[in-house]
Amino acid sequence: MTSKKRIALVTGSTAGLGYEIACALSKSGVRVAMNYRSDHQRAEAAFNSFTAGGGDGMLFCGDVTSEDGVRELVERVGRQMGSVDILVVNATPPQPQKTLLDYRWDEVQTMLDAFVKSPFLLSQQVVPHMKAQRWGRIINIGSEVFSDGTPNFTAYVAAKGGQVGLSRSLASELAPLGITVN
Repeated sequence: MTSKKRIALVTGSTAGLGYEIACALSKSGVRVAMNYRSDHQRAEAAFNSFTAGGGDGMLFCGDVTSEDGVRELVERVGRQMGSVDILVVNATPPQPQKTLLDYRWDEVQTMLDAFVKSPFLLSQQVVPHMKAQRWGRIINIGSEVFSDGTPNFTAYVAAKGGQVGLSRSLASELAPLGITVN
């Protein structure tokens, strides 16, 4: 490990599991780029709580399902904090539970964008730096629904399956470069 503090980007980190991950990373000595998409008031309150608890980082708004949004987010983090060493893909949209016949394709696409497109685009943006330093960590927050085949949750389960496949493939591709993917 180098003497500089590692930089982590945690998507969807102003509530729930993402917030807890941001806090845990900061407590371990990592500077955290906390990300949110739209609820500025909740994000500011979460960030204030994070820093009041000793958290070290900055708050960034950005849409991690948009190619331009991802590029701009990673560039802003790089300019203001330094290049991303640790990526935690945690952001998640609402997850409707419906029967197959009740789903609309746009609901399925939303899940695919969140759990396949987002980690793909984010990985593309952070891997060049990780590759250059021969060290990096990419963590995609999974779910047991994929292995369980949870009924009435088809869109979410299918997207999480895609995320598992993406993670496994990236892990094999990037391990020789000192980058782990889990």
